[in-house]
Amino acid sequence: MIDWMTDHAWVTWVGVAVLLSVVELMSLDLVLLMFALGALAGALVAAAGGPFWLALLVFVIVSVALLFFARPPIVAKLHAGPTLTTGHQNLVGRDAEVVEPVTSTDGRIRLASEIWSARTDGPDTFDTGAWVSVVRIDGATAVVTAKES
Repeated sequence: MIDWMTDHAWVTWVGVAVLLSVVELMSLDLVLLMFALGALAGALVAAAGGPFWLALLVFVIVSVALLFFARPPIVAKLHAGPTLTTGHQNLVGRDAEVVEPVTSTDGRIRLASEIWSARTDGPDTFDTGAWVSVVRIDGATAVVTAKES
């Protein structure tokens, strides 16, 4: 088996690259992918007839270079974009209908098809049927203000 691997070094390097790529699919960390690409570079050296030590050196250099120079911008690009707001933070900025008069101390609103306790941030009061905007969630109470037209 060892004789076959030394006679077909480029196939061995490609096999290592495939193995690393498959394991990368399970981790999704992009580290093993950089090593897989380094193994492909080693396969190119071996296919060109280079000695094992040169293929190993190219593997190490390409892997480390990709790990430190290519991976960070790729990871940053993958993690860029809007974040998904969940929980009560998803309700901030939404409009709600007043179902019981809202004052600076208490009241009720219909927010996202649910009845919430509500209060205003200042001296404003809102009567039943008025539309308000949620500015923040304070515990289980929605803090509201006048809806902007």
